[in-house]
Amino acid sequence: MIELVLFVIGFVILIKGAGLLVDGSSSIAGYLKISRLVIGMTAVAFGTSLPELLVNVFASIGNNPGIAIGNIIGSNIANILLILGISSIIYPLVVTKGTVWREIPFCLLASLVFAVLSNDLLIDGDQQSLLTRIDGIVFLFFFVIFLYYMWSIARENDLIVSEVSIKTLPLHRSVIYMLAGLAGLVIGGKWIVDGAVFITGFFGIGQTFIGLSIIAVGTSLPELATSAIAAYKKNPDIAVGNVVGSNIFNIFFILGVSSIIKPLPMQQSNNIDTAVMIAATMILFLFMFTGKKSSIDRWEGFILTAAYAGYITYLILNQAGVW
Repeated sequence: MIELVLFVIGFVILIKGAGLLVDGSSSIAGYLKISRLVIGMTAVAFGTSLPELLVNVFASIGNNPGIAIGNIIGSNIANILLILGISSIIYPLVVTKGTVWREIPFCLLASLVFAVLSNDLLIDGDQQSLLTRIDGIVFLFFFVIFLYYMWSIARENDLIVSEVSIKTLPLHRSVIYMLAGLAGLVIGGKWIVDGAVFITGFFGIGQTFIGLSIIAVGTSLPELATSAIAAYKKNPDIAVGNVVGSNIFNIFFILGVSSIIKPLPMQQSNNIDTAVMIAATMILFLFMFTGKKSSIDRWEGFILTAAYAGYITYLILNQAGVW
């Protein structure tokens, strides 16, 4: 049963490691005279999604596709329904026109591209749906486009840099932070995947269920902390932008890397979860035009959190064989 203990501890080490790595590498980048713009973009784009990345890398290497796929789909669903739901209850989230008309549609595009590339069986009549290495390269091409967009927006208004706290540490401490962060990510990621594999075998629970629920919520804790604090500090566009950017990052970069490491077989049951992910993104876009325009009001936040509770209930009932 030590695997269960390490499974829980792994989340703490993983998330702490991500924070240390971002702080240490950002500080070192400052010593190397790298612009605050680049540092800020890196901290926002990579920092909160490092837990998902490491979990997926180990899941792919260990041939555990259910964990890898479930982690990404589940994280994206949790980011919108749970994290934005809680954040908007804390403080209504008013967002900019750019987020409404560019970033949220790009997030929807990422979900649709994933749905198409992961459905060889339905679209081409193949014997099995598979995210191949070629699909992974396609994901990464889209990710480059997204990075270019982020770079253009950051240069125009400098929003990313102004909202990211970049710590200046002594050089030796920066190196220690970075190395400790890398070690924490590696150790935490491996313990989580090993623990998930143990749970699926010992309790007879499907890998996809673990990935969609427990691992997805656990690896989304950095996004929850960032968005909730941003909402509390009345920086609503940062709260929404963090979630939308993370969802795009999860599909185009993390799934891209994961499927290049090892092609990921898809189950037909994943289509239901993919549909929920797409529906959540469409609801987010719809909420920009209901109630107060370009915002997620508190009543809409309650709807999002209730929808997430309903989705988790469905997962539990489906795992139990009720549905």
